[in-house]
Amino acid sequence: MKIANNTFIPETLQLERLLKTKPEQFWLDRGEKMALQLFHEMSRRVPAYKEFLREHQFDPSKVKTVSDFKHIPLVDKDNYLRKFKRADLCWDGDFKQQSWVISTTSGSTGEPYYFPRQNLQDAQYARTAELYLRANFQIDKKSTLYIDAFPMGAWIGGVFTYEAVKQVAENGAYSLSIITPGINTLEVLKAVKNLGGDFDQILIGAYGPFLKDIVDQAAAEGVQWSDYDMGFILSAEAFSETFRDYLIEKASLKNIFTATLNHYGTVDLGTMSHETPLSILLRREALKNERLYKELFSRATSLPTHTQFLPELFYFEDIDGSLVCSANSGIPLVRYDLKDRGNVMTKEKTFALARECGLDITKLTKEAGLTDTIWNLPFVHVYERSDFSVSFYAFQIYPNTVRKALLDRSVQNKLTGKFTMRVDFDKNARQCFEINTELKPHQKEDKTLKENTEQLIIKHLLQENSEYRKVYEEYGATQVKPRIKFWPYGEPTYFLTGTKQKWVKK
Repeated sequence: MKIANNTFIPETLQLERLLKTKPEQFWLDRGEKMALQLFHEMSRRVPAYKEFLREHQFDPSKVKTVSDFKHIPLVDKDNYLRKFKRADLCWDGDFKQQSWVISTTSGSTGEPYYFPRQNLQDAQYARTAELYLRANFQIDKKSTLYIDAFPMGAWIGGVFTYEAVKQVAENGAYSLSIITPGINTLEVLKAVKNLGGDFDQILIGAYGPFLKDIVDQAAAEGVQWSDYDMGFILSAEAFSETFRDYLIEKASLKNIFTATLNHYGTVDLGTMSHETPLSILLRREALKNERLYKELFSRATSLPTHTQFLPELFYFEDIDGSLVCSANSGIPLVRYDLKDRGNVMTKEKTFALARECGLDITKLTKEAGLTDTIWNLPFVHVYERSDFSVSFYAFQIYPNTVRKALLDRSVQNKLTGKFTMRVDFDKNARQCFEINTELKPHQKEDKTLKENTEQLIIKHLLQENSEYRKVYEEYGATQVKPRIKFWPYGEPTYFLTGTKQKWVKK
């Protein structure tokens, strides 16, 4: 074990202990205190926010309690970020004289926006990463190679991850190394093959569709996953438990609750929350218990990302099914409308609902060997965004349903699982639900594959989408069946390599 500047370690160990021993209300109170302090500081020191409050005729001096806080008007990209000058959005109106790392949105829902951040945001993520790297992957006990396979350009994923892991490695007494191939499947697999034997474990951080490419192409590059102790860290989008099972099986992962972890983050605010072994266990139990699923995810159109968050860093609220967050990001934001659908639920309420549904979560975590990983933090559930869906016959179809269909064993060796769905019109001006699907390398399309893929998607839509089921029953399969189009691997129209997958085209 290397000896390093271990200033992080005592603080992290203390926080780790407090997360397990302090009651949930302790953390909720700290979150409320942070949110109130941030609001008052912004109302004094951020020129754009002072003007925003004046325009809304809102008196900041009246905000003294959390109840008062809930009346503060919401900000978003259009009414705040794009309306004011960048400098006026910063503390004391100072952008020019500061030192920043700047990331951009992907522009998937509009024009790209550039978000600056400073050392504080990197340190926050480093602390969070250190906690889950210890809890899930025991980096304090294992020498570790972290392969950063997130995009390494102007997007936040790759560089933000690199900065955080680098801080953990430098400031903590860990044998932790990092390599940054970015979105390059061959380079990732080369790193595994050439470096993997020198470490106790390998962690790969990547977006889900790209990670699946890495896992699937390993054998062709002479990589046997069973030769390594692997862990996967994902981000940017939801995935199903079927996908998690796929990764567990294909990559020979050892623990279904700790070997994979998904983040909830945005370029606006950074990494806000992440899966924990407890949140994964609850999500999987909900899939087996229909009543629990309805109680936990009552607003969900598909299985949501289910994470825990530290309120004193990111203070979440849900307002009529929309998520709002307050945090001291590079551009400080109070009651920022993330435009994500979801809800917030305390750990106490979650456990109570589980008991009502006949489940003893404490007993289940003990049986799964997870007792030492339980944190007394609230949950935030994130559903798929309405603007990441297509409208077909006046109802919404979400990508997650199609994702699950393409993971079926009968097609998973022929299809990458990536697709882009859109709604078009035929020569009679009738709507057509089109799914453009990527073939695996050297794979050819055939009639049987097309029919099988079509039937799998219909099957999952009938199971998960009641509106589709109703239209299917009324109009018949011919009218509402999906139109499948296959494309060669990496074909740039829909599957340009080196970029995030666009699940929806409008």
